[in-house]
Amino acid sequence: MRNIYLYVTLLFSMMACTNNTQHSTINNNDTAASLPFFNQPDWTPEWIGVSDTGYKKIHTIPAFSFMDQNGNLITEHTVQGKIYVANFFFAKCRSICPKMTSNMFLLQEAFKTDTSIILLSHSVTPETDSVSVLQKYALDNKVDAAKWHLLTGDKKEIYHLAKQQYFAGDTVGYYQSGNEFLHTENFILVDKYRRIRGVYNGTLPVEINRIKEDINLLKKED
Repeated sequence: MRNIYLYVTLLFSMMACTNNTQHSTINNNDTAASLPFFNQPDWTPEWIGVSDTGYKKIHTIPAFSFMDQNGNLITEHTVQGKIYVANFFFAKCRSICPKMTSNMFLLQEAFKTDTSIILLSHSVTPETDSVSVLQKYALDNKVDAAKWHLLTGDKKEIYHLAKQQYFAGDTVGYYQSGNEFLHTENFILVDKYRRIRGVYNGTLPVEINRIKEDINLLKKED
């Protein structure tokens, strides 16, 4: 009889532990529903609350100034209050860029009527990707100029922004001081306060679906 009592007690204890574990998991999932911030080139995600001491120190993309495929000036004011996806490419690229461009087009079409979403593609060979070259590239790839800006400008400024601010490429590239060639498949999701909230492989369709989901999460944030 004593053995039966011990068995029943142990069984109820195990059930209680299981229920507590499930409740804990649900709570953790609720917490993890919001997107992290990325403040370092090693892409370590950080969940930082408004009341946390580090909230006001979250990495923010600084001011920038480039020309798009139509010769329009695109600056930080263009993306003010908007969510945007940034990447880096060049018009003559025949390796990963065509796939990235095709996938960026999918984002363009998914959010075509949503004026709160913008796409920025920065040329890493601005010395050859002039406004006219980018304009032809835009026509060839059905780029909607109202949604998607192909950017060219000063190479040093583009590379500094790419490596030091968007953490594009690898961590070794981050510490390079010159204009070493930059080639990255990263799509970088930036919120309406110019803070990095996600990084994705822009060559993979499954990652494009993830970007869409994350954009919709960001749209729910204040």
